[in-house]
Amino acid sequence: MTDNTRRRFLKTLLAGGGLATLTGCDYLSEKTWFRDTLAQGETLSDVVQHAVTPRKAMAREYTPADISPSFRANGTTDPDAVEYRMLAANGFRDYRLKVGGMVENPMTLDLAAIRALPSRTQITRHDCVEGWSAIGQWTGARLSTLVEQARPHPDARYLVFHCADRYGRSHSPYYESIDMEDAHHPQTLLAYELNGEPLPIANGAPLRLRVERQLGYKMAKYVMAIEVVESFDHIAGGKGGFWEDRGYAWYAGI
Repeated sequence: MTDNTRRRFLKTLLAGGGLATLTGCDYLSEKTWFRDTLAQGETLSDVVQHAVTPRKAMAREYTPADISPSFRANGTTDPDAVEYRMLAANGFRDYRLKVGGMVENPMTLDLAAIRALPSRTQITRHDCVEGWSAIGQWTGARLSTLVEQARPHPDARYLVFHCADRYGRSHSPYYESIDMEDAHHPQTLLAYELNGEPLPIANGAPLRLRVERQLGYKMAKYVMAIEVVESFDHIAGGKGGFWEDRGYAWYAGI
């Protein structure tokens, strides 16, 4: 399944009748036929993609002229958690990112410390499972450097991103995960700027994940903590993410 074929499939699947909305996305996740269809398509795509495209391949990058006039926000746009609202009220000066789990060096970093890490700026396209895309310029800390500083245990396999927002009809805490290979990919960032400006709240301020070779639901917003784990068994539904617990594929490569 090629990139274009995959996107056409997703857009066709979600087109019409208001289904291509956040509410519709949550509604569809409750439908067995949708979960099964999406899982089958994702599984086929995953097999084909890994056969023809190395996981270390770079996502396409664009020019400033390609940047979308506006970058649509996916998922939550204004978390209502009391802790988050207090952080936002003072410009995230008191924000702290906690890094823990299976690491030798647990860390707590403020935004200044995160901005001091080696950074990267890239112009990439965000592809949402709802069928829309947008191109934006992201600047952020290279996640690989943070992982190296934390020194994961040898049997650690995944990074879990715990977020400030609660989402969907279940109002469940949003979380996502990636494996160590994606964590070390040069385009995987903890982004704090969009289009040269501090990340807006609607787009995930103060910090969001960018993992450019996957669909938008993998790119966790409002990241509050990173937990290094060997498995997902003890976290929420045990599938590695909010949407994965509702039937979406864990690896959402495009």
